[in-house]
Amino acid sequence: MYQLVGSPVSRAFRVVWAFEELSVPYEIVAVGPHDEKILAVNPSGKVPALLTEGETITDSIAIVQYLADKHGKCTHKAGTLARAHQDSFTQLVADDIDGTLWVSAKHTFVYPEELREKEPVKKAAMWDFARAIKVLEARLGNSTYLTGDLFTVPDLLLCHCAGWAERSGFTIDSPHIETYLARVRERPAYIKASEIREQHR
Repeated sequence: MYQLVGSPVSRAFRVVWAFEELSVPYEIVAVGPHDEKILAVNPSGKVPALLTEGETITDSIAIVQYLADKHGKCTHKAGTLARAHQDSFTQLVADDIDGTLWVSAKHTFVYPEELREKEPVKKAAMWDFARAIKVLEARLGNSTYLTGDLFTVPDLLLCHCAGWAERSGFTIDSPHIETYLARVRERPAYIKASEIREQHR
């Protein structure tokens, strides 16, 4: 059984969702950043961490892709052009969506008060976010999911980030992307993972 260290209200939600997509058994140690239980397995104190086979894997994107590769679901095969396109979407979401939201969050509640530049940083972050949404809209085209008909890791990441963005006051100014997100949120695994997250609020 996999052990996930990190509360589902954090990026650990991505891993819970992946577990549900893959239908594999797991347990959750629901702790926040810098808790002694996460520090014991990840010196940075960041959540989540995955404990498996006597090893620790950190970073939610690495964990989700590892699980998808290991169980042969929610991913294209490594070494294929389809996987290259998938990884390209993963990098786009990580750099231009997740990274932008995280910079804004750090200036909102993470940094010490004297280091925060909330308003100018958020203004710039919203500009970056809007530009990334337009790129995603163009690249999505008429596909069901980002890489075509198969739900893959970047779909999971993007949908999680979209919820984070909405809660943080960012606007997704694209009916096309909104329709796509609604479709992703209809997945049974997403609904189940969301229920688990609510139990930990």
